[in-house]
Amino acid sequence: MIQNWSIRSRSHQCALTARPFEDGEVFHTAIYFDPETSGYLRRDVALDAWAQETSERKPIAYWRTTYSPTIVEEKPEVASKESAMSLLQRFIEEDNPATENARYILALMLERKRILSPTAARETEDGRMLFYENKKTGEVFIIRDPELHLDEIAQVQDEVATLLGFGGPAAEAAKAAGMKITPEGKVEPAGEVA
Repeated sequence: MIQNWSIRSRSHQCALTARPFEDGEVFHTAIYFDPETSGYLRRDVALDAWAQETSERKPIAYWRTTYSPTIVEEKPEVASKESAMSLLQRFIEEDNPATENARYILALMLERKRILSPTAARETEDGRMLFYENKKTGEVFIIRDPELHLDEIAQVQDEVATLLGFGGPAAEAAKAAGMKITPEGKVEPAGEVA
């Protein structure tokens, strides 16, 4: 069953009233299941319209968030942060069940780096779903908790570190040979700067 696990960024206006949000305004973000696409929809609703929203539809998850206009940074972030986020986004778009464990570890990494913020968790027929929001962009990500056992976590972390090019057996082997693995998965001399 293919589902849309990536949800659009925050809206710049209320879904009910169409009134633009002001910088610093607190509003509700609600997630709904969309039977037409078998995915999820996001609606951002002003506090004064929230009672009407909940009387018209029942969200599966919701939280309060503070509006700030999307800021495009002039200088890029540290490569590993960008790579972890882009890898998570790619895995979510591909929706390959084989990457489910890696998606979970990536989300935890990005949460630890304060890039993603956990907003809600819900039990569904597919398991426990974790909802994360990128506070900078307002994007919402839904990650299924694969309920990894302690003995599985190290292996998945190793796989993710290898994919990001800064760890794992492949990275150690490359380092021993005077090479390195880039975040794109290419092997190059350790002294080169991309």
